[in-house]
Amino acid sequence: MIDQIFVDYSIQKLKQASSRVDACLEKLNEQQVWARGGDNENTVGNLALHLCGNVRQWIVSGIGGASYARDRDAEFAASGGVSISKLRGLLGNTVEEGIGVIRAQTAESLARRIEVQKYDVTVLEAIYHVVEHFAGHAGQIIFVTKMMTGEDLGFYQHLKYHAHEERTP
Repeated sequence: MIDQIFVDYSIQKLKQASSRVDACLEKLNEQQVWARGGDNENTVGNLALHLCGNVRQWIVSGIGGASYARDRDAEFAASGGVSISKLRGLLGNTVEEGIGVIRAQTAESLARRIEVQKYDVTVLEAIYHVVEHFAGHAGQIIFVTKMMTGEDLGFYQHLKYHAHEERTP
């Protein structure tokens, strides 16, 4: 039972972070997606490619066994050439593939040990890593999008009007 709770919640959080990144990509133009303030900064496009690489390496390949040869440096070196619609499609498809692999996990398989990027981890640890990693970069993309657009992205609208209606007992 706890295995299913973990799997379901991991899927929910990955979908949530992915939908927020997608909403950001929808609000930005090509120039904004590939804008870099300096050589040590990543663009929104770089982060989207990096998220695809991470999910594919750790989940789709590492857990699911699909063949994949990742070029992590290329994810950060890219300076354009991938349209917003292609980034959105790549990210959406990669996350859906990852979700399929996560959904198939059982209590027994979550305890199985795998090696990914020279790390020896359980399948549970790999899923946890990917969800946490995805959320961290989603936060960066949200911050950049807010800076570039000056907009409140509305992800927490549900809290705006109800936050003070209930009193702590």
